[in-house]
Amino acid sequence: MIAELGQFAIIMALLAAVVQATLPLIGAERLDSRLMNFGGQAALIQMFFATLAFGCLTQAYIVSDFTLLNVAENSHSSKPMLYKITGVWGNHEGSMLLWVLILAVFGAAVAAFGRNLPATLKARVLAIQAMIGVGFLTFLIFTSNPFTRLVTPPLNGNDLNPLLQDPGLAFHPPMLYIGYVGFSVAFSFAIAALIEGKVDAAWARWVRPWTLTAWTFLTGGIVLGSWWAYYELGWGGWWFWDPVENVSFMPWLMGTALLHSAIVVEKRNSLKVWTILLAILTFSLSLIGTFIVRSGLLTSVHAFAVNPERGIFILFLLAIAIGGSLTLFALRAPALKAGGIFSPISREGGLLLNNLLLSTACATVFLGTLYPLFLEAIGGGRVSIGPPFYNNTFVPVMIPLLLLVCVGAHLPWKRADLLGVLGRLKFAGLATIIAALVAWYIADGGPLLAILGLGMASWLLLGTISEWMDRIKLFRAPLSTSWQRAINLPGSVWGMTLAHGGLAIAVAGMIATTAWKVEEVAILKPGETLSVFGTDYRFEGVREITGPNYGAIEGTFVVSQNGEYMATLKPEKRLYNVQKMPTTEAAIHSTFVGDYYAVIGDPDGTGGWTVRIYREPLVTWIWFGCGLMVFAGLVSLADRRLRVGAPADKKQARLPRKAAEASS
Repeated sequence: MIAELGQFAIIMALLAAVVQATLPLIGAERLDSRLMNFGGQAALIQMFFATLAFGCLTQAYIVSDFTLLNVAENSHSSKPMLYKITGVWGNHEGSMLLWVLILAVFGAAVAAFGRNLPATLKARVLAIQAMIGVGFLTFLIFTSNPFTRLVTPPLNGNDLNPLLQDPGLAFHPPMLYIGYVGFSVAFSFAIAALIEGKVDAAWARWVRPWTLTAWTFLTGGIVLGSWWAYYELGWGGWWFWDPVENVSFMPWLMGTALLHSAIVVEKRNSLKVWTILLAILTFSLSLIGTFIVRSGLLTSVHAFAVNPERGIFILFLLAIAIGGSLTLFALRAPALKAGGIFSPISREGGLLLNNLLLSTACATVFLGTLYPLFLEAIGGGRVSIGPPFYNNTFVPVMIPLLLLVCVGAHLPWKRADLLGVLGRLKFAGLATIIAALVAWYIADGGPLLAILGLGMASWLLLGTISEWMDRIKLFRAPLSTSWQRAINLPGSVWGMTLAHGGLAIAVAGMIATTAWKVEEVAILKPGETLSVFGTDYRFEGVREITGPNYGAIEGTFVVSQNGEYMATLKPEKRLYNVQKMPTTEAAIHSTFVGDYYAVIGDPDGTGGWTVRIYREPLVTWIWFGCGLMVFAGLVSLADRRLRVGAPADKKQARLPRKAAEASS
């Protein structure tokens, strides 16, 4: 009965989305307040039924209802409760239901918190948001129904993919989805603005918090996925430029450009057409990522769909959403009024250069991701594009961007004196040189490119700190004055400082662990010791352990330096009972200067075991820096100016009575 209720809820959510996609749009055209107001009510109804459907599927997983095909294929009665719940989105059908739920929640949030929006704009935004929902709800009902019953249910299920039975992967997909779907709101605002023919500072103020929310969660989702790959797969890496990684990274790059571009629209009423295009492209990349992962083009732990009908359906949705929005942009964008004029050497110019570099970097990732798929589709054979391609294309684009970030933050609006700005950065430059020399000394002079890279990260961090010090007039005013200015800084300013600082720390970690990573593979017998980069790993042997739904071999390593004990590492090699799939559980001892990382492999048949030992310098800086960026996003969202939004447009008072009633 619960499954039938869930099926009914999906259908009702679709009907609510259809109403929400049509009546408010008609009302905005006719300035009919009753029809426009119905958009908010329909959005709340759609969210209610989407939540009900998701709750029904979750309940089926919790009680192990194997009469449902979805539960039987992706769960097992002995699975821990955490993974029973997270198994709801650990499959294609459940993950698409989660997508629909998040989309409905964002639509309801616009309805609830968009009280200051002009009535016609709010109605059109809700209608566009609902159109996206209609597409995905239709896809869910006709090709990916999570409530399909089995005529003859099994006694137990097939279990969830063991790689997904991990805390990192439990929360990674929801965070990514909030990021992906969150950009749909910016997309809806962009399409609504094109229909109305108006983009101004108030529009940008309304768009920024939604974009920032999506960017923050997408950042967190990418970081969780990277962290999971680092400790779960046993390879000691944190990024491999895998296509599934890239499809989340591309909207992040474009979303970062959108965040910066919206600031120019809000502050200087410039780059309006460009910002609209970025909003369209950012969500389009989210949809393209969905198509690539869910269509069966890729085979990975993330790619659930292998049914060609699903791929064709998503491709059809893709063509309508992206093709239609770009067509509307081509027709309506020329009519938008140009914004203010600014000098190339100005904050506007710096943010524009930031956008161009981020867009170029995104284009290189897009090319490297889709070219192999396109070549195979036209019969050109299979090719593999890996890290060397991105190291030679993406990295050179990002270097000038990182060097210019702190310079751009010092530039004033409209026109700037570049020499004066560089003069204010002279102490940061001197400190950067000192930091690079210290790194050169510690690393014995090389590799040179890595030393320069650490210098670049230092420049970004110190330049960011210098800009913050200028804002509070540190050392140029009494400490009490500086303290008061720091307290009164807006949340968005604190967020910018923390985000740029976090990026600098993460980049330093990426460079260090890539350049100075040490890996040793050996066969050890109990009692033997392996020395890696001045650290001794004494292998104490293995033992068998039993988990809730797996058996495992656990190795023990005692780590010491110069005879002094540091840590005990206990890596595991698990074999899950149902799927008979082995997984690697690395053991890691983390410190400020890096990780000590051990993996247990297979026996050699003579009493020895294959072991892999990694020394990962500064790798913890990656997680700390990225975590600081996520925190920066939350701090920015706490800025009252973003939470309150722009005031209601006074021009609404001059609208006909029906529209004025809708805005009240």
